[in-house]
Amino acid sequence: MTGQTLEEFKKAPFHLGHAELKWVSDQFNSMDLEARVSQLFNMMVMDNSPETLAGITALQPGGVTKFFGPELSRECQMLNDIRDGLTVPPLISADVEGGSMSLPFGTPVPNQLGMAALNDPQRAEQAMSIMAREARQLGLNWSFTPVIDVDDHFRSAIVGTRSYGSDTDVIAALGQANIRAFQSNGLAATAKHWPGDGQDDRDQHLVTSVNDLPMDQWQNKYGQLFRTMIEAGVKTIMSAHIALPEYMKTVTDDPEEWYRPASLNRHLNIDLLRGELGFNGLIVSDASTMAGASSWADRATVLADMIENGCDMILFNRNPAEDFALLMNTVRQGRVSERRLNESVMRILALKASVGLTELANERSDATALTQTLKQPDDVAFAQQTIDATPTLIKDRHQLLPLTVEQHRRVLVFSSGIRHSFIPHAMPLEVPELLQQAGFDVTLFQAGMRIDANDYDCVLYLLADESSLLKSHIYIDWMSLCGGFEGAMERHWNVLPAVMISFGYPYHLYDAPRVPTYINAYCALPDVQRAVVKGLTGQLTFNQYSPVDAFCGREQLRY
Repeated sequence: MTGQTLEEFKKAPFHLGHAELKWVSDQFNSMDLEARVSQLFNMMVMDNSPETLAGITALQPGGVTKFFGPELSRECQMLNDIRDGLTVPPLISADVEGGSMSLPFGTPVPNQLGMAALNDPQRAEQAMSIMAREARQLGLNWSFTPVIDVDDHFRSAIVGTRSYGSDTDVIAALGQANIRAFQSNGLAATAKHWPGDGQDDRDQHLVTSVNDLPMDQWQNKYGQLFRTMIEAGVKTIMSAHIALPEYMKTVTDDPEEWYRPASLNRHLNIDLLRGELGFNGLIVSDASTMAGASSWADRATVLADMIENGCDMILFNRNPAEDFALLMNTVRQGRVSERRLNESVMRILALKASVGLTELANERSDATALTQTLKQPDDVAFAQQTIDATPTLIKDRHQLLPLTVEQHRRVLVFSSGIRHSFIPHAMPLEVPELLQQAGFDVTLFQAGMRIDANDYDCVLYLLADESSLLKSHIYIDWMSLCGGFEGAMERHWNVLPAVMISFGYPYHLYDAPRVPTYINAYCALPDVQRAVVKGLTGQLTFNQYSPVDAFCGREQLRY
């Protein structure tokens, strides 16, 4: 590496001083080739087993992404064991997005779409700061947020509730708020998903998706969003398995190359993101195991192309030892140049220095101390007030709300439960129990149940499907919800007052256009469910602002 490269780290977004630059240089010069290649990997850590820890210690990766379980003491011990086993201090990352993608022992806050529904960037930034402080106290130093994708395609199951909605001005304001909240609290922020998701209804976990905007439109939308995040000082950008064919048509006549995903694409990472947009931070690939990358080429080519074509760090492994061997082989073959290898390692070290990892002794996770610092009463109270402000009443055609025990005591509930990609069976919602506690007589529909409208005073449809990986598409599965073929075709709102509530995907009106009362709550956190019940019973006023077009551009859904 040249002295000029070190000089670049004095500039945004790292702003390294003399001592930090010396640490970067000393660390880099102390590494042999194998150690440098190891730094390129960020391992996914799903459990706290000795086998997982042994794999981390053997690979010596530059970072780990931790998926947390509910036992704080075990999680803290694993983080400390990881640090103790690594020669170079690791980046420790997670998707700290709020909603279902929150720390299980942290203060509950809305997901990104819920934040957008607040229509209040200042309040949203304060809520994000709670997340950031708690994540940093736990030991995280890197978050894969903000998501700055534009929710322009209502059929997309992967963007939806993980986005800040459809308004690019709102996305820009909240993305900047996220960066300020996280980076002022010691976590590097990540703008994703380069070059911009939301134009395709497919999921890059399953297929290379496409941003097919003409370049003038892309520049005014996604280009401007990424420029804004860069100007806000975002330290990392995640390069995704998304093609940008209209840009590629300006640099190659090969139509196959038009659809090369950004994560493997020199033109998008180096020419466009670094050259034209001026990004000087770290580029991390999206998960290298996703089909959006793996469907493009064999594993060795994917790993080599990620580094050679502009990514500085490879997210996740299929098999850590095998991936290391494959990448080492491509380095020795010259498929990954010495220049790109060294540039990437230096940027990884610069990111570490920028979040204070030059003093590893200060990086310990103390479960006993955390029980005193997490979920501070003021933070919990503010977060609950924030959550109470998010559920949005999209329509109430017959002015049904609020529900009262006097008029609507006997409630029939259809519920699909909470659906999560990592949990094989739907989990029950708390809304029926909360209504029961409020004095309502609640009947939860079961398959095979005979329904007589005279036995009930109102009906609720409860859906809870947040945007997440591998869902492909989200829709109302009427057969599952209503117990079979005949039930799937019945609509009880013509004989009973009816409310449909989505604790996730905001576009269920597309499958239920005639439901007279519809609420979007954006996520299924218990505190969100309590807020919705308070709204149903008149204890709070529902939000009237929607960050997306819940009517999907169709007049039919309004009536």
